[in-house]
Amino acid sequence: MSFLMKAAACTRQLVHKNPLLLQQQVRQLNLLEFQSKDLLQKYGVAIQQFKVLDNSNSDAEIVKTFECPEYVVKAQILAGGRGKGTFDNGFKGGVHITSNKSDVLSLSKQMIGHRLITKQTPKSGILVNKVMVARSVNITRETYLCILLDREHNGPVLIASPAGGMDIEAVAEETPEKLLTVPLDIGKPIPEATLIKVAKFLEFKGDTVQRCAEEIQKLYTLFKAVDAVQIEINPLAETDKGEVISVDAKLNFDDNAQFRQKDIFAMDITEEEADPREVEAAKYNLNYVAMDGNIGCLVNGAGLAMATMDIIQLNGGSPANFLDVGGGVNEAQVAKAFEILTADPKVKGILVNVFGGIVNCATIANGIVAASKKLKLNVPLVVRLEGTNVEKAREILKNSGLPIQTASDLDDAAQKSVAALN
Repeated sequence: MSFLMKAAACTRQLVHKNPLLLQQQVRQLNLLEFQSKDLLQKYGVAIQQFKVLDNSNSDAEIVKTFECPEYVVKAQILAGGRGKGTFDNGFKGGVHITSNKSDVLSLSKQMIGHRLITKQTPKSGILVNKVMVARSVNITRETYLCILLDREHNGPVLIASPAGGMDIEAVAEETPEKLLTVPLDIGKPIPEATLIKVAKFLEFKGDTVQRCAEEIQKLYTLFKAVDAVQIEINPLAETDKGEVISVDAKLNFDDNAQFRQKDIFAMDITEEEADPREVEAAKYNLNYVAMDGNIGCLVNGAGLAMATMDIIQLNGGSPANFLDVGGGVNEAQVAKAFEILTADPKVKGILVNVFGGIVNCATIANGIVAASKKLKLNVPLVVRLEGTNVEKAREILKNSGLPIQTASDLDDAAQKSVAALN
């Protein structure tokens, strides 16, 4: 059973690194905290006042004109645990609170241009290019609010809990009575009675009930206007002044709406923390995830790609990556896929496994030959093709004059790939 355990471990490793591979391939848009707050502000949602510093000549003037009793200075990266992080220059903490305006600039200068290392970043950390300076608020109570598209309800739902500022999954498991789920009509505003019900469930009282209701309606307006699939506010906080403020926000967007949300998608900063190969692959609509093995994989379809990696493990090998070229692949994408695979120094062999339903096997074959010649490929290459136009594809490979091993099925391909390394 050891080979099954190895195969399962391979799949777990892949899913842990990129759980979205179990779903339809999507382009994940990543926004920094200040970008999310800026979107909320544009739609009238109450947030902390904030400014952004980037080590430019205007920073001093920005701080000079930003009057606050107390400031929160936060490094802007796509990772949690910033407050307990350490910079590569030895400076500790990516989040600082100060009532001294003169400290704001010095704090930001110790962050910007340096790499912040937290439990959620790579070992080398993530480079900080911007710092958000926000008005500190005295939070008296934290609640949780989320609006998301839900398949079970065939539309948007609102999820609310008075237990904010903590892991909502833990709340759902340990105290499910503290969760309220409300289906919403995508074509209409949330009814006033529903808003009041949710606000009271969140344990707002007096004047803050109406304030909370208004904030929820604004968030739903934003949700629909920007084609969001999720807006999570944790916490939706009550302050000592009776304010209802969205202190921290996480927004996810419908990838299919990119054509009408160009300004939002233009803010994507994925390159900040992603593997450069993953970023380059995404530009060509390829889905790539680096792994720890030495057999590069080029496959069409996420399910087939995961099965290919499992069969490699079964035969004693180790996959170097997940690379799904999709159904509408062209020769240029195949060439780019080979470039990405061969850029990994760990790759000592390549296995191509394509089942041509939508994709034309001859297109794959032409791409393989062209890429192999252009890159002067010097690692063993095993190709298994099946499906549309497969006979022509095999002929192209055979007449290429290249040392390409063909395989009759996936198991044969995996065996030959492993054997070629030995």
